[in-house]
Amino acid sequence: MTAYGIAHLRQAGPLHDEVYEYLERIQATMDPFGGVFLVHGSPVDVLEGVWPGALVLIEFPSMDAARQWYRSPAYQEILPLRADHLVGDLILVEGCGRDHDSAQFAADLRALAASS
Repeated sequence: MTAYGIAHLRQAGPLHDEVYEYLERIQATMDPFGGVFLVHGSPVDVLEGVWPGALVLIEFPSMDAARQWYRSPAYQEILPLRADHLVGDLILVEGCGRDHDSAQFAADLRALAASS
């Protein structure tokens, strides 16, 4: 199942030289694990709530690949270049698949709640 790395960079600037170096090096850390950027700092159209900062969305072929990338010596080496200068959160999450049916998901949750 496809997995995603999602970063919410709440404070995106001003950029430090080390952040530029991080940006220059991150793709090489993702390549061995099949990681690709889907969103990388594009403008966010906030429809509800507040979203300060920027969004980064990286796709991986699996949760295992995403975890291996994050824990890899190559990524861990460059991680401080970003983390020491940008405030944000990073999560890994498994996708639900293109055949996901939210109505069936609701039915399954109702059945689970009723059996509790």
